Amino acid sequence: TVICAAVWFFPIYWALVTSFRPDVETVRSQSPLPEQPTLDNYAFVFQNSSLPIWYVNSTIVTVATTIAVVLMAACCGYAISQLRFPGRTLLWWMILASFMIPVPALIVNHFIIIAGVKLINTHLGIILPLLIAPVTVIVYKQFFDSIPRDFREAAVMDGANEFQLLFRIYIPMNWGVTTALAIITFIGVWNTFLWPFLAAQNERMMTVTVGITAVQDAFGIAYGRLMAGAVLAGLPVTLAYLIFQKRVTQAITLSAGIKG
Repeated sequence: TVICAAVWFFPIYWALVTSFRPDVETVRSQSPLPEQPTLDNYAFVFQNSSLPIWYVNSTIVTVATTIAVVLMAACCGYAISQLRFPGRTLLWWMILASFMIPVPALIVNHFIIIAGVKLINTHLGIILPLLIAPVTVIVYKQFFDSIPRDFREAAVMDGANEFQLLFRIYIPMNWGVTTALAIITFIGVWNTFLWPFLAAQNERMMTVTVGITAVQDAFGIAYGRLMAGAVLAGLPVTLAYLIFQKRVTQAITLSAGIKG
C-alpha cells in the first residue's frame, strides 16, 4: 500500500517542486527540493495568460452544471420511483441503457447540435452536453425506492403535492446522497477536457483545463511555468476533495455499487 501511494504521489510531488524552481535549476539540479524557491513561475502564468478568466469560466460552467444535474436527477429519480405514468418502465430502461454508452462516443453529435443552434463559444453550449449524467438518476431512484411508503401516504393525507413530497421529505431524508453526488459532479465537470476543448474555441471562453493547453503552447519548453499552470488548474478540485473527502468516497462507493 505504501509503495502504491508513493508511486501515485510522485507526479504530484514532482509538479509542485518543479513549479517553485527556476528553469535553470530544473534542468541541472538533482536535489529533491528547490534550492532557490521562487514564485516567479506563478506570477508569470497570471501575468501572461487569461487564467483568471478561465477560472471564472470553469466556475460558471461547473456550478451551473452541478446544480442542474442534481436537480434534474432528483426530479427524474423521484418520478420513476414514486409516480406511475405511461412509459415509466421504458424511460427507466433508456436511462440504464444510456449509462452503458460512453459520453465521448456522442461528442460528434453534440458538436453538430450545439453548432446548429449557434451555441459554440458560449457557457450554455459548454454546459448542455455535460448535463448527461444517468448515474445520478440511478442513485436517486434507488434511494427513493428504499424510503418506506408510509411517509408518502402520511404526507399525501396532509395535502402535500408532489413537489412538496420531493423537496420537504424525500430529499431531506437523503441529504448525504445529494451532497456526495454534488461534490463528485463538481469535481468531474471541473476536470472535463474533451467537450470544453471543442466547444470553447475562443480563448476568453476557455475553461481552466483547456486553457492550460494554450499555456503549454505559448510557454514552450518552460517546465516551471507549465507545472505552475497545472498546479493552479488542479488546486480547486484538490481542496474540494480534501475538505469533502468522506462525501467524495461515499459518492464513489455509490457509483461503484451501481456499476457492479
